[in-house]
Amino acid sequence: MNPMLNTAIKAARKASSLILRASEDIHLLTINKKSVNDFVTEVDLASEEMIISTLKEAYPNHGFLGEETGLSNESENIWIIDPLDGTTNFIHGYPQYCISIALQQRGEITHGLVYDPNKNDLFTASKGVGAFLNDRRIRVSKRAKLKESLIGTGLPFREFKHLPTYLKMLEDVVLNTSGVRRPGSAALDLAYVAAGWYDGFWEIGLSKWDIAAGGLLVKEAGGIVSDFVEKDNWLESGNILCSNAKIYEPFIKLIQKHLTDDLKD
Repeated sequence: MNPMLNTAIKAARKASSLILRASEDIHLLTINKKSVNDFVTEVDLASEEMIISTLKEAYPNHGFLGEETGLSNESENIWIIDPLDGTTNFIHGYPQYCISIALQQRGEITHGLVYDPNKNDLFTASKGVGAFLNDRRIRVSKRAKLKESLIGTGLPFREFKHLPTYLKMLEDVVLNTSGVRRPGSAALDLAYVAAGWYDGFWEIGLSKWDIAAGGLLVKEAGGIVSDFVEKDNWLESGNILCSNAKIYEPFIKLIQKHLTDDLKD
């Protein structure tokens, strides 16, 4: 395994111990509100600090883009970090959250991991090497019919200007698939597509730290990842759709039927 990915795994496991200890006494946590329905706890902050500290010790000249601390130290090598994806789940004791770490080198995501501390599930990927779950190779599903597919999604929760558009998309997807799931952690949703547990996923307006590692996982597992106009701008736009190759076209056509102009950029 690549030494940079190994270092990220070490960082994620250290942070996960902190998260799991805190999960036993959630009522003692200090919870602050960043914006509507967007929360941060002392655990988010401590987890991010621990991850960055571990990475910085090994790679002091690298840059870091964290959800809580923003961008520090411009570099050709940027670590993109979500220290606790699914904070709302975490503070409610709902065990669907994870750590997401990706390395962007010269603008390209080359390594990534998504770690679920509750299940001890470690999803990893390196560009050109493949995607793995606990060291076992994973592939996207082989399901060929959209009507038989299980699709993951995320509801708008911070900004609601796209909610009417999203609800039209959701209705179409519900009517044309075998089911839709919304557990509340985009990084895990993408990992589930990579593992073949979901057949596809889409969401509007995510941040880089939500999708950088998961997008690489899906690609390395043989899936297709794009924005809503079938371009490779999903990391910048935050509008992401992915699936196996067999259902990609009918799936994205459903979404494209409802695109407003501001979702075509």
